[in-house]
Amino acid sequence: MDFQTAKQYDDEYIIHSYGRFPVLLTKGKGATVQDDTGKTYIDFTSGIGVNALGFCDDNWVQAVSTQLQSLQHTSNLYYTEPCIQAAKLLCEKSGMKKVFFGNSGAEANEGVIKAARKYSFLKYGASRNKIIALQNSFHGRTMAALSATGQDAYHNFFFPFVDGFVFAKANDFADILSKMTDDVCAVILETVQGEGGVVPLNKEYVQAVAKACKEKDILLIVDEVQTGMGRTGSLFSYQQFGIQPDLVSCAKGLGGGLPIGAVLFSEKTETVFVPGDHGSTFGGNPVVCAGAVHILNTMDEAFLQDVQKKGAYLKEKIEKMPHVQNVAGLGMMLGIQLDVEAKPVINALLEAGLLVLSAKTKIRLLPPLTISQEELDKGLTILEQTLASL
Repeated sequence: MDFQTAKQYDDEYIIHSYGRFPVLLTKGKGATVQDDTGKTYIDFTSGIGVNALGFCDDNWVQAVSTQLQSLQHTSNLYYTEPCIQAAKLLCEKSGMKKVFFGNSGAEANEGVIKAARKYSFLKYGASRNKIIALQNSFHGRTMAALSATGQDAYHNFFFPFVDGFVFAKANDFADILSKMTDDVCAVILETVQGEGGVVPLNKEYVQAVAKACKEKDILLIVDEVQTGMGRTGSLFSYQQFGIQPDLVSCAKGLGGGLPIGAVLFSEKTETVFVPGDHGSTFGGNPVVCAGAVHILNTMDEAFLQDVQKKGAYLKEKIEKMPHVQNVAGLGMMLGIQLDVEAKPVINALLEAGLLVLSAKTKIRLLPPLTISQEELDKGLTILEQTLASL
């Protein structure tokens, strides 16, 4: 199938809730991908942070393929080894105690919202149910996750939204403290606001929020959907902030390319859910979990240090490029603020052979964590030449 045929069928049969780039991708390896014409691109997107090990990592493919030949699905009514192995690794590497598996980041955030409200209901009663989220946040597109998202652009058309969310200014401790009233059960935050423009929170702010939550028995939820799985240079970004959350949501890179979401529970929250409280038909799927086991086993200390090194290299090189005002983020999750509009630059980069993302007014980079030095330099060369030509 060529691009024109694909576009014709896409226009005819697929709902246009996404603005697609005019390219038909056909096969990839590492951080390099081809379209239907054979043109190659360097990928600085990893499928919006999903392909942590790049395209078609040999060992990941082997892990998934081997599992696919024995059991592809059983439901959560039975035990499977990959599900248990993935949960064990997540707990050991995160310092959390229990895991619930779902299918996506939005679903994981639905899970943390339900868990926080039940914890507070059991301890304080039904009236202590509000959750503080941050302005400029993004937590997903299902109804509760969307209601927790602190961007007005998403708050339209789908009324009524789920009640019980209030919003505080990011990096403003006095503001969030003033909103920690007696009816609040949890605070949810991203350590780096990805869809909000790759905006990191201050370490001191996060630690102060965590301290206040602990003092008031308000649960601290960290949304690690985009920041998790080594993306920032540690397995979870909160590990760089000196805190231990009560609930964590993660997804994207955990599956390496297959759909997965997970809620991690601390010792404080591990007994909240009982049979019948929550569920997910495909959650803990053995094929997906086999891939997750490989991802988690791959991300040892040496791997994470390499991510930090590559992230620092990217930031240093890009900061010196034409039209770059600043580069923000952690590890290999970076946002580039230009002195020109980002969208035309993103389109020009595509034409030149580099795939990048946007986040509000910025160019957003989420390269595969395994990207080679050669691929990294090729992508940076395309970026610099494109910016220099403006």
